[in-house]
Amino acid sequence: MTDKQALPLDGCKVLEFTHMVMGPVAGVILADMGADVIKIEPVQGDATRHLPGSGAGYFPMFNRNKRSLCVDLKSEQGREVVLGLVKDTDVVIENFRPGTMNRLGFGYEALSDSNPRLIYCSEKGFLAGPYENRTALDEVAQMMGGLAYMTGPPGKPLRAGASVIDVQGGMFGALGIIAALHQRHVTGKGQRLVASLYENTVFLVGQHMAQYAVTGQAASPMPVRVSAWAVYQVFETGDDEQVFVGVVSDKQWKDFCVAFELTDFANDSRLDGNSDRVKHKDRIIPVIQDKFRRYTKQELMDKLERTGLPFAPITKPEELFDDVHLNAGGGLLPITVTDGEQAGKKTKLPALPLEMHGRRFGITRDVPKAGQHTREILQQGGYSDEQVETLIKTGVVAAGETAS
Repeated sequence: MTDKQALPLDGCKVLEFTHMVMGPVAGVILADMGADVIKIEPVQGDATRHLPGSGAGYFPMFNRNKRSLCVDLKSEQGREVVLGLVKDTDVVIENFRPGTMNRLGFGYEALSDSNPRLIYCSEKGFLAGPYENRTALDEVAQMMGGLAYMTGPPGKPLRAGASVIDVQGGMFGALGIIAALHQRHVTGKGQRLVASLYENTVFLVGQHMAQYAVTGQAASPMPVRVSAWAVYQVFETGDDEQVFVGVVSDKQWKDFCVAFELTDFANDSRLDGNSDRVKHKDRIIPVIQDKFRRYTKQELMDKLERTGLPFAPITKPEELFDDVHLNAGGGLLPITVTDGEQAGKKTKLPALPLEMHGRRFGITRDVPKAGQHTREILQQGGYSDEQVETLIKTGVVAAGETAS
């Protein structure tokens, strides 16, 4: 969907005081859904734009469909600019350290005095409790929330291979914002909501906590876990590739045995039930491993797809650019890299994993350059051209051509 007026959050105005991942994720979800999201950046631009290594993709991935306003929040005139925007804003999103927004004069109490309908979302490390003033990161939350323990082998905690906690924290923030917008239709009032890293990690590992509650046995880390299914792992193929295969129902087991001519297994009543197959896993798996090595990766996947069984190639992120399904279904969106060595390069990045009315959410605005929309936003806020130029010259704000 690229017609902004057809999008569900068209008309919703958002000010985003964020950096890194968690806050921008909340903002990009709202922006993709049609909200007018103004990203507040320092006059020199968000430092996230220039992160090296694993952080290099944060900005282009999570800031499309937004407008950029570069402003000095520590100056009196800069604060006046932002406070003027707040008056007709629906949502504020922030993910700074606890107390930062209050010190700047942009805490919820201060802003809601002038705009009682304001919905204010804080993306934090922790919800209320003894830890709430600690500084947290995605990795901190994964370590203390049990996810790193469950991901790595015993004694070797390992963070997940993506910023899953930051991203999920942003998703919960967006979910809360949409719920608050709905509630405001009834009450007429805004509210403050908080999404967190730690608690959303604990929510993820809740299934392992529940396992302990049900069985009395602590969950083992995933690399050494006792799987709920006998066939549920990565297998080697004859061309030295890998394919994950899962057989998770009794019907799938029968279909699997027929497809791969495992007659002895099909006729063995001791393998009819899932729990029975798990008990005989040591007997089953070597036979399947030998069978799969007779196929190339593509041959095996073709056969599994015809049979209707769950399978997956082991794919690297850079290989997803050419994925036929993603490209055919609107799952990759065209954007322009704005910063770094590849500035100006056209690429494609993942869309929201959601369809509405049978359509995917698309691009209404490219990734913004730092301060790209400063003039436009100020003019819409009632500033004259002369006033805008004065603010630029005095360094209170920065426009696209002067912002780095």
